Amino acid sequence: MSFVKPKKNLGQHFLTDQNIARKIVDSLGPGVPDVLEIGPGMGMLTQYLLNRPDINLSVVEIDNEAVACLHQNFPQLKQVWPEDFLKSDIAEKFEGNFRIIGNFPYNISSQIFFKVLSLRNRIPEVVGMVQKEVAERIASKHGNKTYGILSVILQAFYEIEYLFTVPGHVFLPPPKVKSAVIRLKRNNTSRLPCNEILFVGVVKAAFNHRRKMLRNSLKEICENVPEKYADKRPEQLSVSDFIDLTASVENLKK
Repeated sequence: MSFVKPKKNLGQHFLTDQNIARKIVDSLGPGVPDVLEIGPGMGMLTQYLLNRPDINLSVVEIDNEAVACLHQNFPQLKQVWPEDFLKSDIAEKFEGNFRIIGNFPYNISSQIFFKVLSLRNRIPEVVGMVQKEVAERIASKHGNKTYGILSVILQAFYEIEYLFTVPGHVFLPPPKVKSAVIRLKRNNTSRLPCNEILFVGVVKAAFNHRRKMLRNSLKEICENVPEKYADKRPEQLSVSDFIDLTASVENLKK
């Protein structure tokens, strides 16, 4: 397909490999028909999403030139929102649940996932291409050095799959790092059996001082960390351990 291109570089790394674009779109399985693509740029994924009869596609794109190109290249695309996804009240635009797909900008990918978490009961599935290190961190299990804040909080509500690695040479301009595609599917946890705000606070405090034992890193939250966790470091705790720890801290505060 021949695209009308924006006159200026949008500061993005554009995917140029059609096979990888198809593979990313195919990673979004059957499910809720309403799908939101974040940051479509010139529409490399958009073209294949529009070819799927099971998908009702909307896109959100912050750059006005890219929006103009999308309108010109894809007149059949009815919903193009010229907005910042992070600032938009995006859930209000859909009557029911919706899924998300996109080639997420490296510099805001973590913020995108935190916004997904805030809307987790509306978003059953996410397929995203992000920096490889971020993908590894999100999918990492406890005991690994890459295990961190995003790993724990996302895995509390989503099943995470690291799908495949994407080399830099398939982008224009090529980034200095590799990318990867991951898939998040909502699990059956509607609410955690603990205070969810405290849970996030405990996880963040623990990993902000990841070299310290929890008895020290959680001092500002709890003076007496439960003994079974006190001498451990955060990467040693599973998601269920963090939930149990939070519930214990919550009880100590009562």
